[in-house]
Amino acid sequence: MVTETYPPEINGVATTIDVMVRGLRARGHKVDVIRPRQRTDVQDVGSSLHDEMLVGGLPIPGYSSLRFGMPSAGRLIERWRAVRPDVVQVVTEGPLGWSAVRAARKLQIPCASDFHTNFHAYTSHYRAGWMYRPIAGYLRSMHNATAITMVPTQELAECLSSFGFDRITVVSRGVDTALFHPRRRSEALRALWGVTADTPVVLHVSRLAAEKNLDLLFRTFDRMRARCEAAKLVVVGDGPERSRLERAYPGHIFAGLHRGAHLAALYASADVFLYPSLTETFGNVTIEAMASGLAVVAYDYAAAHEHIRHGVNGLLAPFHAEQEFVHQACTIVADRERIRELGLAARETAETFDWALVLDALEEALVMVAGRSPPADAAELASSTAV
Repeated sequence: MVTETYPPEINGVATTIDVMVRGLRARGHKVDVIRPRQRTDVQDVGSSLHDEMLVGGLPIPGYSSLRFGMPSAGRLIERWRAVRPDVVQVVTEGPLGWSAVRAARKLQIPCASDFHTNFHAYTSHYRAGWMYRPIAGYLRSMHNATAITMVPTQELAECLSSFGFDRITVVSRGVDTALFHPRRRSEALRALWGVTADTPVVLHVSRLAAEKNLDLLFRTFDRMRARCEAAKLVVVGDGPERSRLERAYPGHIFAGLHRGAHLAALYASADVFLYPSLTETFGNVTIEAMASGLAVVAYDYAAAHEHIRHGVNGLLAPFHAEQEFVHQACTIVADRERIRELGLAARETAETFDWALVLDALEEALVMVAGRSPPADAAELASSTAV
């Protein structure tokens, strides 16, 4: 499994891959993780454990806490000649991911890939709209050089197919419903926020970055507070936009980066989850909020489209319909009973998000790939476009 992000880094891809690695190992599979060295690693770059290899990396521009892996085809070929894997799973599309595709092709090892991040959709948020087509073409070329591309939703599968991506299969996402649970609600934590039992707390959890549409989050909350003056906004996460947001929107609670039980308590101690992002491939935080019993307000795509029935277990706005997003959020902020009903229904839905079923699908996909050769035309494509 080749990935440019992995715990203790905190993001949706790292969280998902961690669960998948641990889940496959628990089922008796040997999983070899190839990733860039992180600041917390004690190993030197170039060292190899029996189930992990670290490679050199560089900070991602704008995300100094995250790194992309350097091209490592030579080292991968040497490693995989010594111990040949049955299948290579390429999780990320950076230089390390491309070199893994290239190495697998050279050794004729079946290779699968994952599509986790809409990098091409980020371009408009970083004043690089001119790069949309080149990045989309790069992603398509890399994924089409693998036997299958795994995506988390049928909606995304259809979207990528329309852009010329081939051989797509859906492997969804799960959520730890024991960790993310309404019973973790903490009145002590709410007291620290300065709210009473009846005060609506609006929560947002994400990487604090331009592509998350965060200014809409604060504009929406201002409208919500006009309906319910006591409402409180709590923002969980960190990222390149945090300092700007704290300066631009003072008076809100910026809780920083959290994981595990404390993150679960933050979720469960809120009431409404507001998620204005328009660039997700899935959005793990959406189902974490649902599992925590929150009333979710989101755009109708990705995980929200897959799992929320509007007005039943959450509220949806059409994609890019900003005024409708604001309207839906405002309809519930002062309606405690409605918030409670939506949260209960969301929790009931989340109890069906079983990681075991997701691992079944992943296992089936990888076994299928391991049993067949990569597409005949992929070798030429990989050699002509690989990093």
